[in-house]
Amino acid sequence: MSTEDAAAPSAELTDAVRRFLDHLTVEKGRSANTLAAYRRDLDRYLRWLTASGVTAPEDVATGHVTGFLQALSTGGDGGAALAVRSAARVLVAVRGLHRFWALEGLAADDPARAVSPPKPGRRLPKALSIEETTALLEACSEDTPTGLRDRALLEFLYGTGARVSETVGLDVDDVVGITAALSESTGSAHHDDGPASGQPVVRLFGKGSKERVVPVGRYAASALDAYLVRGRPALLAGATTSTPALFLNTRGGRLSRQSAWAVIRSAAERAGITAEVSPHTLRHCFATHLLSGGADVRVVQELLGHASVTTTQVYTLVTVDTLREVYASAHPRAR
Repeated sequence: MSTEDAAAPSAELTDAVRRFLDHLTVEKGRSANTLAAYRRDLDRYLRWLTASGVTAPEDVATGHVTGFLQALSTGGDGGAALAVRSAARVLVAVRGLHRFWALEGLAADDPARAVSPPKPGRRLPKALSIEETTALLEACSEDTPTGLRDRALLEFLYGTGARVSETVGLDVDDVVGITAALSESTGSAHHDDGPASGQPVVRLFGKGSKERVVPVGRYAASALDAYLVRGRPALLAGATTSTPALFLNTRGGRLSRQSAWAVIRSAAERAGITAEVSPHTLRHCFATHLLSGGADVRVVQELLGHASVTTTQVYTLVTVDTLREVYASAHPRAR
């Protein structure tokens, strides 16, 4: 059923969706990115309902929800056909909407309650080898303001396992103890009390605004220090107003996720890496290399900010696959 020429959703449906989004904003504290994704997915759902003749929340039946889910995979609603994981994400928004409507009395029951999301096949995260990761990091070696920023950005992503959204959202004050820790490690007499006197740390704000504290390794700390001393002030000089943002663009404003993506892809090209590389690739490398080095999976879970250890355990499958490859190629009686 195409919705390209469908009429606009009724005022009652539109208002009911707005109330749900307000609930997510005020009561649940969802991030701006999450709200934008929900709004986009629910706009598509409203177009489907409207094309199906639905004008009020209480008119929605289970068949409308299952039909929409099927249309997502084929593009039958007039939108782009979605992969299994993307369709499952949209269904999460739809189920949340109907649960809210039922609880608020906007509908008598929840027609989406019995609709299960499609089951995606397990997709292992793709990580670079340690040698490829090193080549990627060293591809940003220019002693210029943007070169220092790019090296600090890549070292930070790999050294902390932070998401790119967490990274570009950082302020300078979120990174604690960089200069003090480097001074101590080189034998300087400079000492401070508190966190700055040990290994530097960063406060990261993940999904649901959950805060976690992650240590910053020496390579990342050194790159950040060089950027903060010689790179960031030069970038900030081009700004019309001051900003607390840690990573800046060439106009002195906060670096965007898209710009961070471009930095990594450019570095990958210079390093001669042909595999697809994204900001999330360095997060995968962080987890995979830690586990390969013997780190406990629950420690890696805490560092990544995963709510469940099950999410982290997918990286153990990557490690097992690597062990199998090494065994098959090295043991004289493996084959």
